[in-house]
Order: sequence, then C-alpha cells, then structure tokens
Amino acid sequence: MALNTTVNHQPFLLTINRHREGEIKNVFPGVHVTPCFLDAEAGIWVLYARFEAGTLMPKHFHTGTVHFYTTAGAWNYVEYPDDVQTEGSYLYEPGGSVHTFSSRDGTEGFMVVHGANVNFDENDNYMNIMDAGWIEQMLHEVAKAGGQAVPRYVRPGGGAQFSA
Repeated sequence: MALNTTVNHQPFLLTINRHREGEIKNVFPGVHVTPCFLDAEAGIWVLYARFEAGTLMPKHFHTGTVHFYTTAGAWNYVEYPDDVQTEGSYLYEPGGSVHTFSSRDGTEGFMVVHGANVNFDENDNYMNIMDAGWIEQMLHEVAKAGGQAVPRYVRPGGGAQFSA
C-alpha cells in the first residue's frame, strides 16, 4: 500500500497567526480573546487571551485538564497567592481543580482546555458551564454585538477546517 493512499492529504496548513487574525475584544470585561481551535464534540478549546490589569474571573471547577503558558505579564489564582505565574511560566491543571483567576497588572497567555469550566459567583452559587460550544457561540455573539470580525480559527468536523 502506498503512503499517499493511507494519509489524509491536506491541501493547506491549518495555521493561524494571532497578530494577523486579530482578537475579539471584551469577551468578558477586560478580556480579549483570539480563538485558535474550538471542538465542541471533543470538548477541547484552545485560546490566546489578554487580560487587562485588575481582571478577576469567576471561581471555576475544571472537568478536564488545562495547559496554560504565560507569554506576558503576571497572574495568580486567589487561592494560591504566592504562586504567581509570570512570562515563560507553564501551568498544568488536573481535572477537578477549583480556583479563581486574578491579574493585578495584566497578563496574556495561551491555553489548551479539555472539558468545561463550571463557574460560580462570589457566594459559590452555580452560574454557568463554559465549554467549547458555549465559547464558540459566545465569541460570535460578542463580536456581532460589538461590530467586530470573528478571527479565523481551526474547527474540526468532517476533517479539520477553518471556521466559516
């Protein structure tokens, strides 16, 4: 059997550049997002995010693992004030982790998330579930409401492709 008959031929590379693609501003107040890969079926979301100074996200529970690489600035989880993540830091979070993201001075980074975030308010009351499908829908809604273009991202389904 010849190699070219067993391989999924790819006529182009599925690559994006966040500087060219742009970002969706204020997905949450002070949070700007470049979607890279959104797979609602497999529950995987890959984002590049910029968090302005003073950002505090809701406390959340991870149903799956998270990889977060900090590319600029600094941040920490409220529950771990002495473990500040700075430029060049890589953080692995196992499924079942619970924490509250905070960035006093602003930060940005690249995240790969498997599963969902179950979000809670300041009184530990359930708010919502944030997964790849919810994020994709929300990004489109925020972009449309703000007159912004949705950056191109990789979206699997019947063979990986770019978003429409």
